[in-house]
Amino acid sequence: MKNFFGAVVIAVTVVTPIAATAAEGMGGMFGKPAMAAVSKAPHYAKQKVVYHINYYGAKQETAALRNIQNHINAVGAENLDLKVVLHGDGLALLLEPDGLKGTKMKEANATEEMEAKISGLKDQGVSFEICANTLKGRKIDTAHIYDFSESDVVPSGVAELASLQAQGYAYIKP
Repeated sequence: MKNFFGAVVIAVTVVTPIAATAAEGMGGMFGKPAMAAVSKAPHYAKQKVVYHINYYGAKQETAALRNIQNHINAVGAENLDLKVVLHGDGLALLLEPDGLKGTKMKEANATEEMEAKISGLKDQGVSFEICANTLKGRKIDTAHIYDFSESDVVPSGVAELASLQAQGYAYIKP
């Protein structure tokens, strides 16, 4: 056991300075030179992506919106064709709290804070596609859907997901 630990100490003592020197020669992996290397991330090619939201929970929905913003930050809005398809419980994200009564929804999470996040994403070119089957089946009045436009409605959320994937959109379910 003593020989093993002795060998580890010798290896760490000898290899660490060599590795640090080699890393500095490659643009740095330790200290400040490493930070400069990391900040120059590779550029991504144009992407077509669909995010799928069909669940309740303001906390989980907020996390999904944060994932979308992080995606935009990494790739650039100009390199993204990003759609969010909402159906079933996922429509809670866009349902204003005063529109909950009379629906078959358990939550309405389009608070001022959530609306600001949604607007910020829309301003960057993200589209939110709403399932017509859910609107009808859950008895949701579109007057209570945040920033609603008739052009946001698709006949079926799941059919839209399949169609977009067939068109080459990458599928992400946060």
